Amino acid sequence: MEVIVDANILFAGLIRASATTVLLFEPNLKLYTPEFVLEEFMKYSGVIQSKMKRTREEFITIMHQLHQVITVVPPEEYEKYVDEAKKISPDDKDVMYFALALKMRCGIWSNDSELKNQDKVPIYNTSELLDLLNK
Repeated sequence: MEVIVDANILFAGLIRASATTVLLFEPNLKLYTPEFVLEEFMKYSGVIQSKMKRTREEFITIMHQLHQVITVVPPEEYEKYVDEAKKISPDDKDVMYFALALKMRCGIWSNDSELKNQDKVPIYNTSELLDLLNK
C-alpha cells in the first residue's frame, strides 16, 4: 500500500516507540513525503532530539533509517497538482501533501482529523492504517 506520510507522523514515530514507529518500518507500506519535510526536520531537530532523549548521533542514525524507507519527492514532480490541491486541502499548510497524494493517486497518513473534511483524497490515521494492514 502506498501512502503520503505527514511530518507530524514522522515526529511522533521518532519521539517515542509506538504503533507509529512500527508502521514507519512496515514492509507492506510504501511511504512518500514532500521534500519540504526534510527542512522541517532540520528546523526542529533540536526539539525532536530533546524529546527523544537520544544523542545527536542516534538522531542521525534514525534519520538515515527513515530515509531508506521513505521516498522524498521533490516539488517539481507534483507542482502541476498544487492548484487542485489548494481547492481541496482544508488547511493551507497541507497543500503539498495533497498535491503529492493527487500525483501518486494514494491516501495520506495523518492523525489530523481536519484533513478528512474533503472527499478527494483518502486520509488514514494510525489506527485506521493498522486496521487496513491487518485485514
